[in-house]
Amino acid sequence: MHILLVEDDPAMQTSLQRALARRGIHVSLCADGLQAIPQWQALQPDVVVLDLTLPGQDGLQVLEHLRALRATTPVLILTARSTVGDRVLGLNAGADDYLAKPFDLDELEARLRALERRAQGASGASAQADHDSFGTLRLDRASGAIYHLGLPMDFTPRERALMHALLARPGQAIAKERLYELVFPGEVDVKYEAIEVVVYRLRKKLSGTGMDLVTLRGLGYLLKPTPSGAAA
Repeated sequence: MHILLVEDDPAMQTSLQRALARRGIHVSLCADGLQAIPQWQALQPDVVVLDLTLPGQDGLQVLEHLRALRATTPVLILTARSTVGDRVLGLNAGADDYLAKPFDLDELEARLRALERRAQGASGASAQADHDSFGTLRLDRASGAIYHLGLPMDFTPRERALMHALLARPGQAIAKERLYELVFPGEVDVKYEAIEVVVYRLRKKLSGTGMDLVTLRGLGYLLKPTPSGAAA
């Protein structure tokens, strides 16, 4: 098992690296938030253990960036911030687990092993799971909620139905007729052009998220990342 420990306390780094090595866990170290993402990309660890208070970039920002890149690596937050509010922020930002300092080493190891097993068990379904995440957006299948960088977005039921359809086929055009059937099921009195109103409202809500809802004449609508360098 290989973990990336993002922690700026040298004593904590040394202590955890030695203790976990004795338990068969290889630990790579990172002490700066700005270096965490490129180091994760280079190492591709099994689990990331992330402190929240870091130089360069806060741990929550690192986590949001990680999830925006569609990274599925399990993340365990290990921090002295132990309030309920801090835990909620971390979990909403995309963390898989949260352990407050001071902690028991046996508990940390157990949680790391559980995250590794969970990730391995989900690997067979990862391709389908990716269809529920696209760019900075993530769809929670269980609740139907849609998140931008870990934060829930506010959609009407019809807007949410349209977003569900687009996120089910990321990067692919969906015909207006099909979207109409999904957004207005069985509503024979609703005019066909009503779908354009829902699209217009969605475009406004997606502004600044790094995602665009594009009209493709003759094909339908397409959800895609905003071109690099384009204005939000």
